[in-house]
Amino acid sequence: MSPPFLVDSHCHLDFPGLGDDLEGVIERAGHAGVGAMLAISTRLDRSEGVFRIAEDRDNIWCSVGVHPHEANQEGEAATPKRLLKLARHPKVVGIGETGLDFHYMHSDRGAQEVCFRNHLAAVRESGLPAIVHMREAEDDTIRILADEAAKGLLTGVIHCFSSDLQFAKQVLEIGFYISLSGIVTFKRAEALREVAAKIPPERLLIETDAPYLAPAPKRGKPNEPAFVTHTAVKVAEILGLSTEKLAEITTANFFRLFSKARMPGEEAGQ
Repeated sequence: MSPPFLVDSHCHLDFPGLGDDLEGVIERAGHAGVGAMLAISTRLDRSEGVFRIAEDRDNIWCSVGVHPHEANQEGEAATPKRLLKLARHPKVVGIGETGLDFHYMHSDRGAQEVCFRNHLAAVRESGLPAIVHMREAEDDTIRILADEAAKGLLTGVIHCFSSDLQFAKQVLEIGFYISLSGIVTFKRAEALREVAAKIPPERLLIETDAPYLAPAPKRGKPNEPAFVTHTAVKVAEILGLSTEKLAEITTANFFRLFSKARMPGEEAGQ
């Protein structure tokens, strides 16, 4: 029996540890049943490399954006106009990774907020979903999302979700999806598993954030898209579903949210 069709909705295929063995990474993902991947951009000056990864493969899509860690360096360049121009690429299906990270503070808060709002302006104009990073910045993230949603429809996902139920409810109310990573498999992540059990399945995605956050039982190894299967098994267990059903739901959710993407073998969206 073939493994269920899964989507890794967030991975960094251009990063060291993946990019230097890209064909092997893709082959192992396919053997594991990971039939589609979203390669995430973190810097505008690396966009072309991310585009190239997606261009010749019908099961890989990509995004364009500036990670909050890079906001000091690239935030001013990430204007809505420039993001929209890059987002015209046929394989770009989302805007980001963007957001706020107040844990490491590699960029100051003001620069992060300006950069985040610029991305959300591009989201509104393009209709593409936002891919949002949030760490230790719940209140400011909700404030900014609510402000920007009041200006026009926003769609998107909080990637690598590891927050509390209140934040989950707030982002769901705005209309966002929630993506669970390998963190949900960690031994000490019981609180996150309790939140995950309350997320409506129709608003749920799964991801690796590879090469980071390898799930159990792959802890300590570089993460890769093939390992999203372990997250799928755990999330299915939490929700009381079969892995096959969880795969069906999260795959449908991915292509609903990232509507410019198409299932492998189908014609790309215009």
